[in-house]
Amino acid sequence: MFEDITKYEEKMTKTIRALENEYNSIRAGRANPHVLDKITVDYYGQPTPLQQVGNVSVPEPRLIQIQPWDGGILKDIEKAILASDVGITPNNDGKIIRLVFPELTEERRKLLTKEVKKKGEDTKVAIRNIRRDAIDNAKKAQKNNEITEDDLKDFENDMQKLTDKYVKQIDNHIEDKCKEILTV
Repeated sequence: MFEDITKYEEKMTKTIRALENEYNSIRAGRANPHVLDKITVDYYGQPTPLQQVGNVSVPEPRLIQIQPWDGGILKDIEKAILASDVGITPNNDGKIIRLVFPELTEERRKLLTKEVKKKGEDTKVAIRNIRRDAIDNAKKAQKNNEITEDDLKDFENDMQKLTDKYVKQIDNHIEDKCKEILTV
């Protein structure tokens, strides 16, 4: 039996979520604790996400503070941040680690917007690939007489509408993130 469109819509939704997570990790000149999401700290021999070893806060627009619950791992947190691709040197005062985000240069802003657009385009390709797979499956089902030719045409139209909807969402995400980067 041929599957319905909801399976493909779920895949498209997950693809959009992945793009949003990627955009959250892009540093746009203001402090965003999500830039630390991929950092793990060696906590008693166990790689542990940074958010699980201390309190991460944003007291000012360009400052992230990390206050570990166990003061003995300050050096480990500092090492993990330095080894990551965050690109900011942590300031350690013995109790709290501070990450001060510098102002972005015009050149850096342009590079970031290019990166944002490229990730958006890659996501659009992924969405279109989901559409293509869905239509290929529908054509096979029609060939095996599981669905009629009219059902196939309806399914193709529905998939195209769904694809257009998600591509529009991606365009909105690209536009919003570029605005955020350029107007900080």
